[in-house]
Amino acid sequence: MRKTTIGVMGPGVNATPSDLQYAYELGKLIAEEGWVLLTGGRNAGVMDAASKGAKAANGLTVGILPGNDTGNVSEGVDIAIVTDMGNARNNINVLSSDLVIACGMGAGTASEVALALKSDKKVILLKNTEESKAFFSNLSKDNVFIAENPQQAIQTAKVIVNNT
Repeated sequence: MRKTTIGVMGPGVNATPSDLQYAYELGKLIAEEGWVLLTGGRNAGVMDAASKGAKAANGLTVGILPGNDTGNVSEGVDIAIVTDMGNARNNINVLSSDLVIACGMGAGTASEVALALKSDKKVILLKNTEESKAFFSNLSKDNVFIAENPQQAIQTAKVIVNNT
Protein backbone atom coordinates (compact mmCIF):
# COMPACT_ATOMS: atom_id res chain seq x y z
CA MET A 1 0.00 0.00 0.00
CA ARG A 2 1.31 3.42 -0.96
CA LYS A 3 2.28 5.73 1.89
CA THR A 4 0.56 9.07 2.34
CA THR A 5 2.80 11.96 1.29
CA ILE A 6 2.34 15.31 3.01
CA GLY A 7 3.93 18.33 1.37
CA VAL A 8 5.10 21.06 3.71
CA MET A 9 5.74 24.31 1.89
CA GLY A 10 6.94 27.60 3.31
CA PRO A 11 9.47 30.39 3.09
CA GLY A 12 13.16 29.62 2.72
CA VAL A 13 15.55 32.37 3.78
CA ASN A 14 12.68 34.67 4.85
CA ALA A 15 11.13 32.19 7.29
CA THR A 16 10.39 33.64 10.71
CA PRO A 17 11.47 31.95 13.95
CA SER A 18 7.87 30.84 14.54
CA ASP A 19 7.66 29.46 10.96
CA LEU A 20 10.74 27.36 11.75
CA GLN A 21 9.38 26.17 15.09
CA TYR A 22 6.03 25.18 13.57
CA ALA A 23 7.72 23.50 10.59
CA TYR A 24 9.95 21.40 12.85
CA GLU A 25 6.93 20.32 14.88
CA LEU A 26 4.95 19.57 11.69
CA GLY A 27 7.74 17.37 10.37
CA LYS A 28 7.87 15.48 13.64
CA LEU A 29 4.10 14.98 13.78
CA ILE A 30 3.97 13.87 10.13
CA ALA A 31 6.63 11.24 10.83
CA GLU A 32 4.77 10.07 13.93
CA GLU A 33 1.71 9.43 11.74
CA GLY A 34 3.84 7.20 9.48
CA TRP A 35 3.42 9.62 6.57
CA VAL A 36 6.18 10.65 4.15
CA LEU A 37 7.27 14.29 4.33
CA LEU A 38 7.90 16.09 1.02
CA THR A 39 9.54 19.52 0.93
CA GLY A 40 11.55 21.72 -1.39
CA GLY A 41 14.59 19.91 0.02
CA ARG A 42 16.98 22.81 0.56
CA ASN A 43 18.90 23.53 3.75
CA ALA A 44 16.95 26.72 4.39
CA GLY A 45 13.81 27.83 6.16
CA VAL A 46 10.65 25.79 6.49
CA MET A 47 11.85 22.97 4.23
CA ASP A 48 14.96 22.42 6.35
CA ALA A 49 13.14 22.67 9.69
CA ALA A 50 10.35 20.29 8.63
CA SER A 51 12.85 17.75 7.30
CA LYS A 52 14.88 17.86 10.51
CA GLY A 53 11.72 17.48 12.59
CA ALA A 54 10.67 14.41 10.62
CA LYS A 55 14.14 12.89 10.94
CA ALA A 56 14.05 13.48 14.72
CA ALA A 57 10.98 11.19 14.75
CA ASN A 58 12.58 8.63 12.39
CA GLY A 59 10.40 9.64 9.45
CA LEU A 60 11.01 9.29 5.73
CA THR A 61 11.73 12.58 3.93
CA VAL A 62 11.82 13.55 0.26
CA GLY A 63 13.30 16.81 -1.03
CA ILE A 64 12.52 18.15 -4.50
CA LEU A 65 15.54 20.34 -5.27
CA PRO A 66 15.46 23.28 -7.68
CA GLY A 67 19.06 22.98 -8.87
CA ASN A 68 21.19 20.46 -10.74
CA ASP A 69 23.01 19.00 -7.73
CA THR A 70 22.58 18.17 -4.06
CA GLY A 71 24.97 20.83 -2.79
CA ASN A 72 22.32 22.67 -0.78
CA VAL A 73 20.20 19.72 0.37
CA SER A 74 18.94 19.65 3.95
CA GLU A 75 20.68 17.11 6.16
CA GLY A 76 17.16 15.98 7.07
CA VAL A 77 16.38 14.78 3.55
CA ASP A 78 16.55 11.03 2.87
CA ILE A 79 15.67 11.07 -0.82
CA ALA A 80 16.84 14.06 -2.85
CA ILE A 81 15.22 14.56 -6.25
CA VAL A 82 17.40 16.82 -8.41
CA THR A 83 15.28 18.67 -10.99
CA ASP A 84 17.37 21.51 -12.48
CA MET A 85 13.98 23.24 -12.87
CA GLY A 86 14.28 26.20 -10.49
CA ASN A 87 10.88 27.40 -9.32
CA ALA A 88 9.14 25.20 -11.90
CA ARG A 89 9.79 22.35 -9.46
CA ASN A 90 6.96 23.79 -7.34
CA ASN A 91 4.49 21.93 -9.54
CA ILE A 92 6.28 18.66 -8.80
CA ASN A 93 6.12 19.47 -5.08
CA VAL A 94 2.35 19.85 -5.04
CA LEU A 95 1.45 17.14 -7.56
CA SER A 96 3.56 14.61 -5.65
CA SER A 97 1.83 15.46 -2.34
CA ASP A 98 -1.47 14.00 -1.22
CA LEU A 99 -2.14 17.29 0.53
CA VAL A 100 -0.16 20.45 1.15
CA ILE A 101 0.44 22.31 4.39
CA ALA A 102 1.63 25.89 3.89
CA CYS A 103 3.60 26.93 6.97
CA GLY A 104 4.11 30.68 6.66
CA MET A 105 3.95 32.50 3.35
CA GLY A 106 6.25 33.88 0.69
CA ALA A 107 6.10 34.25 -3.08
CA GLY A 108 7.24 30.66 -3.71
CA THR A 109 4.81 29.29 -1.13
CA ALA A 110 1.97 31.31 -2.67
CA SER A 111 2.76 29.77 -6.06
CA GLU A 112 2.71 26.28 -4.53
CA VAL A 113 -0.64 26.92 -2.82
CA ALA A 114 -2.10 28.27 -6.08
CA LEU A 115 -0.79 25.28 -8.06
CA ALA A 116 -2.21 22.89 -5.47
CA LEU A 117 -5.64 24.52 -5.62
CA LYS A 118 -5.55 24.56 -9.42
CA SER A 119 -4.90 20.80 -9.25
CA ASP A 120 -7.82 20.29 -6.86
CA LYS A 121 -5.52 19.43 -3.95
CA LYS A 122 -6.43 20.11 -0.33
CA VAL A 123 -4.34 22.83 1.34
CA ILE A 124 -3.97 23.59 5.03
CA LEU A 125 -2.83 27.13 5.77
CA LEU A 126 -0.82 27.23 9.00
CA LYS A 127 0.29 30.49 10.55
CA ASN A 128 -0.84 32.64 7.66
CA THR A 129 -2.02 36.24 7.60
CA GLU A 130 -5.69 37.11 7.44
CA GLU A 131 -5.09 38.40 3.89
CA SER A 132 -3.59 35.06 2.77
CA LYS A 133 -6.40 33.12 4.39
CA ALA A 134 -9.05 35.27 2.73
CA PHE A 135 -7.36 35.24 -0.69
CA PHE A 136 -6.83 31.49 -0.91
CA SER A 137 -10.18 30.65 0.69
CA ASN A 138 -11.89 32.76 -1.97
CA LEU A 139 -10.09 30.79 -4.69
CA SER A 140 -11.30 27.43 -3.39
CA LYS A 141 -13.65 27.31 -0.44
CA ASP A 142 -13.80 23.49 -0.50
CA ASN A 143 -10.04 22.86 -0.59
CA VAL A 144 -8.62 25.42 1.86
CA PHE A 145 -8.44 24.66 5.58
CA ILE A 146 -7.09 26.89 8.33
CA ALA A 147 -4.95 25.71 11.24
CA GLU A 148 -3.62 27.79 14.10
CA ASN A 149 -0.94 25.34 15.26
CA PRO A 150 0.83 22.18 14.03
CA GLN A 151 -1.38 19.86 16.09
CA GLN A 152 -4.53 21.32 14.54
CA ALA A 153 -2.95 21.02 11.07
CA ILE A 154 -2.27 17.32 11.66
CA GLN A 155 -5.79 16.69 13.00
CA THR A 156 -7.19 18.34 9.85
CA ALA A 157 -4.79 16.32 7.67
CA LYS A 158 -5.99 13.08 9.31
CA VAL A 159 -9.59 13.90 8.39
CA ILE A 160 -8.59 14.75 4.80
CA VAL A 161 -6.42 11.62 4.40
CA ASN A 162 -9.12 9.35 5.84
CA ASN A 163 -11.75 10.81 3.50
CA THR A 164 -9.75 10.37 0.26
